[in-house]
Amino acid sequence: MVADDTVDRDLPYNKFVFSIFKIIDKPVTAFREKIVEPLQSRNKHYFYHRRFRRVPTVDQCEFNDVVCVFEANQQFKRDWSVDSNILKILRKRKMECIMYEGANAPQKCKKVTEDYENASTNYFIKYGELGAAANAVDAYMKQKHRMIWERRQEIQGTGKRLR
Repeated sequence: MVADDTVDRDLPYNKFVFSIFKIIDKPVTAFREKIVEPLQSRNKHYFYHRRFRRVPTVDQCEFNDVVCVFEANQQFKRDWSVDSNILKILRKRKMECIMYEGANAPQKCKKVTEDYENASTNYFIKYGELGAAANAVDAYMKQKHRMIWERRQEIQGTGKRLR
């Protein structure tokens, strides 16, 4: 009669059910194969968020080029937002690992903790102490001052640090 995974299609009830299924399924399948899939193959979107083109940074803009400075500020704000969200994700992973592992967290969560500490250090180097109303010029000046400070800490000509 009926095997484990197979259905006996010769029974009148099963013939009726399969015919109803075909009546409903045929137009839906045809619509998907003839219209939806060709459109999707032409317009492939791999990302679900808007992708902005990279613009020149504020140090590459001309002195009076207001549009270039505005675009650099917008890109700076987007990058800042992305970096802060990455840091939030890493912090959440670290906290979840610590909560899950409990007493074994220092050994088991070492890589996650190191990743978070490294990212938070880099985030502070780039955006720390800028304030909420910071713009690309402020970040550029911070980077410039840091490079000057690092240069002053080296012994002239040796590439070695004083400390």
